[in-house]
Amino acid sequence: MRIVTLVAIVGLVAVAGVQSQNRAPGEWIDYGGDVTGSKYSALSDITRENVSRLQIAWEWRSPDKPMPGPSGSASTIPGTFQSTPLMLDNVLYFSTQFGRTVALDGETGRELWIYDPETWREPGFVSTERNHRGVAAWRDGDDVRIFLAAKWRLVSLDAKTGKPVPGFGSNGIVDLSDGLRWKFDKVLMSNLTAPTIYKDLVIVGSAIGDRLMFRNDPPGALRAYNVRTGKEVWTWHTVPRPGEFGNDTWGQDSWAVTGHANIWAKMSVDTARGLLYVPTSTPSNDFYGGYRPGANLFAETLLCLDAATGQRKWHFQTTHHGLWDYDIGSQPNLVTITVNGRPIDAVAQVTKLGFTFVFDRVTGEPVWPIEERPVSTDTNVPGEQVYPTKPFPTKPPPFG
Repeated sequence: MRIVTLVAIVGLVAVAGVQSQNRAPGEWIDYGGDVTGSKYSALSDITRENVSRLQIAWEWRSPDKPMPGPSGSASTIPGTFQSTPLMLDNVLYFSTQFGRTVALDGETGRELWIYDPETWREPGFVSTERNHRGVAAWRDGDDVRIFLAAKWRLVSLDAKTGKPVPGFGSNGIVDLSDGLRWKFDKVLMSNLTAPTIYKDLVIVGSAIGDRLMFRNDPPGALRAYNVRTGKEVWTWHTVPRPGEFGNDTWGQDSWAVTGHANIWAKMSVDTARGLLYVPTSTPSNDFYGGYRPGANLFAETLLCLDAATGQRKWHFQTTHHGLWDYDIGSQPNLVTITVNGRPIDAVAQVTKLGFTFVFDRVTGEPVWPIEERPVSTDTNVPGEQVYPTKPFPTKPPPFG
């Protein structure tokens, strides 16, 4: 079993610390602290001078252990513990490797409740090893709900009891595979990351295994549901259909058969402006694009959408016609910076290439020039058409 020393995580929250997005001092209301991805707390009890004297106050052990697979298939194995706990009203909420959701008393570590979606009963989407990164919280006065995206399920839990909320979807669960562009085996769909909350919407993407490589494999989509009812409010298809902006960037009608381009990383929200920032991933196949010539919008793109409606405001594609699995795998950071004496509300997106793309949060204009530079198109892969240019930010310098 994995040992989880949550008190150490609480200590890091205190060190890191800006109160924002309607959270009380000390609360950690979203995966990144708040929906801007600040990872910051205003608490000051833990300092550089005393951090070395911290001691373990309590420990909690994950119940996840290897489970036999269905119908004699391979065992399902817990992966690394990757969850970041939320903290509301002195209660910690987090997920385990198998997507179990847990509530603990923050002072004592006493287990208040645990909910098991039983994802371990289903085959793995890439391998049999599982991990999960966290849950989301919504509250309206004393009504607090915890949202879990586990495999193909979006689950709404009563924060007091850990029971599914009956009025949400079907007995507290929405099937995320329903209503997408084509039918597929929903056990191939997964979720690793916490949903994103905006007002009365819970917004969720999906995780689709890189090794799934066939026509009409699971399609990427971004979906918003009403937090009370589970009713779908809007959907954004990352591979545009005929008549939609960007469809002409999918040659040979590849839009009709290409899956993935999903959103598995965490999203961010500018709540004052109602803007949602969405990092997308590589289309299928992650390492061969011979049947999908063109730039392939909106894969590997930072999208800015109207959070209430899903309408596109602006976008920037960080890799054209992706061939090297350059998913955008990190949460966009919403920051205010000063450039040449002028304050700018910006969004900064880090990528696997070691680049940081920085834009005016509202207009999408680059804060510093981004150059579209020629790159080698040499390849001996049959049918492949490497895209001739890639964007390179001139500032800040690459961190890797």
